[in-house]
Amino acid sequence: MEFSCRWLADYVDLELPAREAGRAAWEAFSRSLAERLTSIGHAVEGERLVEEGAGSGRFDDLVLEVDVTGNRPDCMCHVGLAREIAASLDRPLTAPSRTKLATTGTPRVKVTLEDPSGCPRYVAVAIDGVRIGPSPAWLKERLAAIGQRSINNVVDVTNFVLWETGQPLHAFDLARLAGGEIRVRRARPGEKLTTLDGVERELDAEVLVIADAERAVALAGIMGGLASEVTGATTSILLESAHFDRRRVRRGAKALAMHTDASHRFERGTDPEAPREAAARAVELLLATAGGVVVGPAVEAVGDAVPKTSWWLESARLDAFAGVAVPATVVERVFARLGFTPQPVAGGWEGTVPGWRHHDFTPREATRDGRTVLAAAPQDLYEEVLRLYGLDKIPATLPSLGAPDAGGDAGHARGMRVRRHLAACGLAEAIHYAFHDLAADAAYASLVPGGDPLALANPLSERYAVMRRSLVPGLVATAGFNARRGAAAVRLFEVGHLFPSGDAPEVEAVGLVVGGRVGEPWDRQAELDLFDLKGMLESLAVDAGVAFSARPARLEGFVPGTAGELIDASGRVVGQFGQIAASETPFPLFAGELRTDALAAAAGQRLGVELPSRLPAVAADLTLTHALEVGWSEMERAVRALAVPDLASFRLKDRYRGAGVPAGAVNTTIAFLYSAADRTLTQEEVNERQSLLAAELQRRFGWRGEEER
Repeated sequence: MEFSCRWLADYVDLELPAREAGRAAWEAFSRSLAERLTSIGHAVEGERLVEEGAGSGRFDDLVLEVDVTGNRPDCMCHVGLAREIAASLDRPLTAPSRTKLATTGTPRVKVTLEDPSGCPRYVAVAIDGVRIGPSPAWLKERLAAIGQRSINNVVDVTNFVLWETGQPLHAFDLARLAGGEIRVRRARPGEKLTTLDGVERELDAEVLVIADAERAVALAGIMGGLASEVTGATTSILLESAHFDRRRVRRGAKALAMHTDASHRFERGTDPEAPREAAARAVELLLATAGGVVVGPAVEAVGDAVPKTSWWLESARLDAFAGVAVPATVVERVFARLGFTPQPVAGGWEGTVPGWRHHDFTPREATRDGRTVLAAAPQDLYEEVLRLYGLDKIPATLPSLGAPDAGGDAGHARGMRVRRHLAACGLAEAIHYAFHDLAADAAYASLVPGGDPLALANPLSERYAVMRRSLVPGLVATAGFNARRGAAAVRLFEVGHLFPSGDAPEVEAVGLVVGGRVGEPWDRQAELDLFDLKGMLESLAVDAGVAFSARPARLEGFVPGTAGELIDASGRVVGQFGQIAASETPFPLFAGELRTDALAAAAGQRLGVELPSRLPAVAADLTLTHALEVGWSEMERAVRALAVPDLASFRLKDRYRGAGVPAGAVNTTIAFLYSAADRTLTQEEVNERQSLLAAELQRRFGWRGEEER
């Protein structure tokens, strides 16, 4: 929001530089004020010097762009920001002058609150004999300084008071209000209203409207209606100054997809006590700029009461919270300047939260002197004191631990171990949202299948409609994003939770995606493939001290023949992997995921090294012809089950299909290594063990020709 320093200076002495002081002086003033505002919670994001004439060297104003946070609607106006500056500089605040509104006599209009909770307070003032025309120069300049366009004297006054006090106002053409009556009510289903922007809008019961005796004439807290707008022919106006429930305005504005200066403030919470004072200020300015005379008393209708919030602050607790003794004079000065009317009590102060801070100090029930009251939270009060006292005056200290550290969680430690291991393997960690769309959920197999995914009641968009049951969709999407930006290879992992259907507990998993060419042509360039991925998953098992077996599987989203499942010692499926079927990358993409609880054996386990024999080992190969459907994992399990003595290791050496191999079969060559710790094995001993292996493998898997088929 933009704020004019010349305008702010009407309410607090800013010690503005003289117009002819020069750019350097104005820039120094700008830096000083910006630093002060930022230090008390109002970040200045930009500034603009207003020169009286191009190249004149005389500066008329400084306009600041201030980031006013949503919880501080009181600072969305010049008086509110001036109050903050006055409190920071310990200078008095000058309130705007205002006329005194009559309270007796015959009202010109009747006001009825049919929705007293939606409109706790409504003030209406009738003025006859107004002359609609251009605004005086001073008013145009004030509005122009903050980028507001001048319309006419009546509308400009309502806008000026909005930016001065923060209270939105609206002026109706009184002659165009049927029955001389105002009703604040909910819109009727199907009711229509053409607003000031010329758009006809169909309303529903969520929308609060201002109506006359016949029809809706304005959207409460949002925008006026075209049928009752002030025009050049207007001679009588009805000035509206009201407090509307912020939830009601927010729902109405959202339902109609509208956002205005008024709704921006009402949605965040305006001062429930401000309508009468703002109306009095506007009447003074209207009479001065548009003429006319106030007819009858100001009509003030009151709906549901907005309770006041009490506060009390104990000095000892403030000091304990801050870690430093804050002088009592500072506390009293801060609250007095902010309008909290502090009253000294034993050990501290008490008072009432002013209306302009009502929504910032959310009341809570508390016990005070044996009675239950609505009171501000102590930490909110601490913040007020410390931000104005100066956070730079609070010493930096480390908190003390009252008891020994409880230590780390085993699951967290396991996750960190997985992260460190995969980073050492050359993978980069990715982090995605824990939800995606229905298409992504259905595109890939999950470690937690079954039922429908958990749907979000209020998703950010259709892309984030359900909780994820696999890490693969997010990783594949990110791999494509990187590849489209020129990445020659992708190596990513993510550790995160999967969300099963129903009431099943969440499952932590680690997902991986790899693909592309790594290295340089002169430095052993290599293409990442399925075996690199499988090796990374198996290396996690080795690091954890557990073992998995792999078996072929048909998995949704993976190329048939490349997909497999990882099985733990109990027979549970704990992981899956394969080549992605529908990849947007220019190279094949391989992905997999693994439940991290399958790596739990690492807890408390120490890995050891088995020393090899110092005596020569004997190598022997075995080639077996078998059906193509027989996987290496089956043969591997069969060899291990035989537990052949002195078999130190074995590995898959080759698989061959071609000349000399029957159709539907494959030749698999296995390399065996025999070694004894106490002697060198003889050839006869090796042949005996090799014959045992060959016979058993031939019996279980050997090719039988047409019989097998």
